[in-house]
Amino acid sequence: MKSIVIVLDGLGAGDAPDAKDFGDEGANTLANTARAVGGLDAPNLGKLGLGNVVGIEGVERTESPEASFGLMVEKSAAKATLAGHWEMMGLVLEDPLPTYPDGFPPELVARFEHETGRKVIGNKPASGTAVIEEYGPEQQETGACILYTSADSVFQLAAHTDTIPLVELYEACEKAHQMLIQEGQILVERVIARPYHGEPGNYERENENRHDYGIEPHAETYMDKIKNAGHEVVAVGKIRDIFDGKGVTKHLPAPPDDDAKVDAVLEALEEMDSGLIFANLVDFDAKYGHRRDPEGMAENIKRFDGRLPEILEKLTLDDLLIISADHGNDPTFRGTDHTRERVPLLVVNGGEPRPLGVREGFSDIGAASAAWLGVEKDGLPGDDFLA
Repeated sequence: MKSIVIVLDGLGAGDAPDAKDFGDEGANTLANTARAVGGLDAPNLGKLGLGNVVGIEGVERTESPEASFGLMVEKSAAKATLAGHWEMMGLVLEDPLPTYPDGFPPELVARFEHETGRKVIGNKPASGTAVIEEYGPEQQETGACILYTSADSVFQLAAHTDTIPLVELYEACEKAHQMLIQEGQILVERVIARPYHGEPGNYERENENRHDYGIEPHAETYMDKIKNAGHEVVAVGKIRDIFDGKGVTKHLPAPPDDDAKVDAVLEALEEMDSGLIFANLVDFDAKYGHRRDPEGMAENIKRFDGRLPEILEKLTLDDLLIISADHGNDPTFRGTDHTRERVPLLVVNGGEPRPLGVREGFSDIGAASAAWLGVEKDGLPGDDFLA
């Protein structure tokens, strides 16, 4: 008996009730992507009922969906990866984590430079690819670290691997993690190592060597409860980093792309006896949303749609499949950051396919997964949408 949760990172469905508070009115990753490319090619998601969730050009509404379908509204005060995933597993962030629209304070930067022996350049909100193109040559000449952030609460360090070896970059991130997260006061959500290689004008990020250093969840999650009940909890992609390893029994990093992560999900389905498979497919967000590339986003939706039958064929009647997202990242929207949106919810098995409505909070995913596996929720938020 297994619950498989697949997060299509950043694939929002628009119309969050508080979108105005985040400056994101009008953002709708699925609908706007479809409109920009003349319609999505996603027949398998369409059969499950994706077109019943929100109007999507190219994905028609079906009268006989093969999955239960609905939308979820985030309660956490953020539109970030960590907040979305934590809420799915029963932890709601009531207060937003600090962000740095003007860069990090000089005293913090000075301490980091002292701790690492490396100077810092950049120190501003930026797109990862753009900041590397802007500062890459200087970084190679000086040996400094490129420091940047975003609208999220992140401290990102980029370095050419010929200039700063990968091991040293990781060590620098670990020192930043100690400074920013592990000394009581939480100053950022995550520290992220962003190695790259290549020549000026043709730099490439090494996404397979990216590493996130996050906050350990401050309380018990549904993952902990499932693990403590004797089940496996397999983390695919960056799930382990998001939860700092807490509640995880096995990690499948599955570099370098979403196809490899689907392969990892299939591997876990083959090998696991009972438990939770929790997978993050990051390319929707990292490669296409942040880069404002609707054509790439549409192609990635098509790629996942093409792999979906392989996952469905592996399911038994004892397996629950949940497909959702953690936030929006509308590639047609202004800026390069996440967008505050509702997210789609598709649920295979768990009874006759039916509308699930608009769920108040992402924690319903954790509640349903725990109930499916016979694990008590013991006070954690969320309602079992299968009940």
